[in-house]
Amino acid sequence: MDSSDQNAEADVDSARKILSAPPFVIVDGVYNFRDIGSYPATGNGFVVKPAYVYRSADPSQITEKGVKQLRDLGIKKIFSFRSPLRANRASLITSMDGVDIVYVQVSKAEAIPGDMEKDLQLFAQDPTEAFRRMYRSMLETGGPAFGTIFKHVSENPDKPCLIHCAVGKDRTGVFSALYLSLLGVSEDDIVKDYVLSDYGIAPMRATLRARARTQPVVVANWEGALNTGKSLPQTIINFLKIVREEFGGVEEYLRTRGGLTDADITSIRRNVVVPIDM
Repeated sequence: MDSSDQNAEADVDSARKILSAPPFVIVDGVYNFRDIGSYPATGNGFVVKPAYVYRSADPSQITEKGVKQLRDLGIKKIFSFRSPLRANRASLITSMDGVDIVYVQVSKAEAIPGDMEKDLQLFAQDPTEAFRRMYRSMLETGGPAFGTIFKHVSENPDKPCLIHCAVGKDRTGVFSALYLSLLGVSEDDIVKDYVLSDYGIAPMRATLRARARTQPVVVANWEGALNTGKSLPQTIINFLKIVREEFGGVEEYLRTRGGLTDADITSIRRNVVVPIDM
């Protein structure tokens, strides 16, 4: 066992207490599953509606017990940032009655966009810059995908949904940051939500690293590969800065790139910014 594997085991031990408490939700067979509601929102006494938008890693390994837990949450729609070609057709998640799965790709690349070797080298040399480029690329190409989810929120206030990608950190983290920002959640709380993936991914790390070792280009750039799994506060701070300074803010981004109208944005806030005691 190398040092990275030992660290992965230590991560799991330290994460257990956090993973057993809100905002994390236990759904058997699904990692990094949590509610992104309850954060203080615009206006004193208001919060983001809880038990409505959930985020997670790929749910394809869900168990029968997990299916029941998912049903108990009332989830009617699952938005997957993964390619439908990656979908596990034999998974229990694809055969759940009354649950619609919608594939909304942020980009054509399934993992790190661009030339993998060059990207991993940059992740080794300057992970902050590597994440900045990666997340900016998602903004450039992901507007229609993000817009589809925001439209659901606008039109279906009583239909809880799940958003996921591969590990529930990057594409899902970018969506969550846009969602919380639109609702007036503070940057500090958006950062808190983002970095929770360090704990949510902890039980997956050993498996992810074993899988990564089957790819020669990843093995040859191991430090960079390890850095791609980090949830650094500065990463999402930089992302929010890009949204403000390069895309005119979250509202303007969702109008011009996501196809939302002013009425959509008003409806979203009306639907999911709720009194704290609701």
